[in-house]
Amino acid sequence: MIPSNNFHGKAVIISAPSGAGKTTLIKKLIEAKLPLLFSVSACNRNPREGEENKKDYYFLSTKEFKEKIKAQDFIEWEEVYDGNFYGTLKKEINRIWKEKKHVVFDVDVIGGLSLKEYFKENSISIFIEPPSIDVLEERLKKRKTDATESIKNRLEKSFEEM
Repeated sequence: MIPSNNFHGKAVIISAPSGAGKTTLIKKLIEAKLPLLFSVSACNRNPREGEENKKDYYFLSTKEFKEKIKAQDFIEWEEVYDGNFYGTLKKEINRIWKEKKHVVFDVDVIGGLSLKEYFKENSISIFIEPPSIDVLEERLKKRKTDATESIKNRLEKSFEEM
């Protein structure tokens, strides 16, 4: 069920493999002064350099994340990589709709499918296909935010997502 509020905006779901350009596209949409606000996802991983709690993610401990799952605080959640949980909090959608804005999501493909199912006709889903796996690998390495094993896992997942 969609969170309760008088304003029921649209859900703009941007999904792609890691490194395909989701974040860049969303930043451009937000800068364009459209009536959109970014949905901050929750995760249980440590912040990367420069990331801020409640701006980039809601950084939760694994225990806190699992408690929120049990309390049904998420619209959707998944264990994206072994032991790494990501999800969309219901309170986040209410926060955005209270401002009478539409929600824009930056999610992986499985999260995008879950959100599309949840919001149904109130959503638009956009998938960004990367130029190639080699380009994805180059972009992920250039970020310098992930260990070699993490990059390998992200690339393996991108095959499935495409």
